[in-house]
Amino acid sequence: MAASCGGFVLIGALQALYGPSIPALRDTYGLSPSAAGMGLSAHFIGAVAGVLVFDRLFGRIGNRRLLGWSYLLMAGGAAGFAFAPAWPVALGLALLAGLGFGGIDYGLNQLFAVGFGRRSAAMLNILNAHFGIGAVLGPALIGLVGSAHYPAVFLGFAALTLPLLLCLAGVRDEAPPRGGDTGAGEDAAADTGVRRRVRARSLATVLGAFVVLYVLHVAIESGVGGWEPTHLEAIGYGATAAASATSAFWLMMTVGRFLVAPLALRWSAQAIIAVSCAGMTGCLLLAAIPAAAPYAYAGAGLFIAPIFPTGLPWLLRAAPRAHRAGALVMAASMIGGVAAPPALGKAIELAGVRAVPLILCAISAVCLITTGWLIRAASPSVLPTSSPVLPRSSPVPPTSSPVRPTSSPAPPTSPELPTPPELPTPPDEPAPAAERTS
Repeated sequence: MAASCGGFVLIGALQALYGPSIPALRDTYGLSPSAAGMGLSAHFIGAVAGVLVFDRLFGRIGNRRLLGWSYLLMAGGAAGFAFAPAWPVALGLALLAGLGFGGIDYGLNQLFAVGFGRRSAAMLNILNAHFGIGAVLGPALIGLVGSAHYPAVFLGFAALTLPLLLCLAGVRDEAPPRGGDTGAGEDAAADTGVRRRVRARSLATVLGAFVVLYVLHVAIESGVGGWEPTHLEAIGYGATAAASATSAFWLMMTVGRFLVAPLALRWSAQAIIAVSCAGMTGCLLLAAIPAAAPYAYAGAGLFIAPIFPTGLPWLLRAAPRAHRAGALVMAASMIGGVAAPPALGKAIELAGVRAVPLILCAISAVCLITTGWLIRAASPSVLPTSSPVLPRSSPVPPTSSPVRPTSSPAPPTSPELPTPPELPTPPDEPAPAAERTS
């Protein structure tokens, strides 16, 4: 558990190191700002590939080996990025580090989602809170030593990753069975072709809704992180105050996950995500008021915090047969995190910087509507059942000797119809010999 949380601190730090290193990268390799930003893009491309590759291999060749290779890839890519002789080589090594990042991110999230039972939502919030700790510590360390010393920071990061290889003995080598694996053959045999098609359509719709929820909430997260300073400066706040308010947003995301962990033991995932989306929408609407904007953005960080980790156990319960569901939504959320900032930038160009909180509020409202639909659509009473429900047969008067019920309903004239349970024998009358246990 401690090693897993340590791993998430490191992947959070790695993702956050690229941005503060851009000034030094431009000087070292003679890059334009957009070219220097491609380091983080290469990292995200590798992360998406890592999620998909790990999902393909999940539970097949041993989780310890897969996590071990992921740690090695991330450490090797980070160390190579620190001393890459040319920018194309650096991009390739950032992609390699991202591949390991994606394997660790998906692998530990999946193991926590299926390995802790009813405590999974709480444990996932604790795990992902440590990602936020790393995301705060990484830029702080670059700011402390200066961006010109980024190679030393990346190299130190790689060195800290290696001891985690010694802690993999506590990882269960085989994955617990995913929901829906048990008894799938019997259910498929009992279903009709029409029912299977209906269930497939329902499953695809539910998965699509989860993808929408994850992509949009990550878009809000990256949108606030990227555009909050610009918006606050546009409405009269100084650069230092705007930067501090943005740091508060990321800090509240970390604090929010720790706070939700005990609540997840009492409240359902659906309720937590519904409250989170409602609170996030309200805070972003409040951020349109200049005097309240810094505090409203911090509140948005508090409410957005539990959505990602709490949604994973809900997803696995709502779509137990979709074995690729976790990988799909995580990969989609990563792609959304990359694609959202340019799309938001275009919308802000059309509407103006002052419209930032209203644009994000509209996206958050879509998240809230999607969550409400998912609560209704993913409930057991709405989703198709795994096998048809057989009609109850009419009760038959008890016979003189007990008859075993048959496996399927028989015609009314059959002497072997299932009988209701017999009434208990009165205390003063001995039970028939046929009913005594040995």
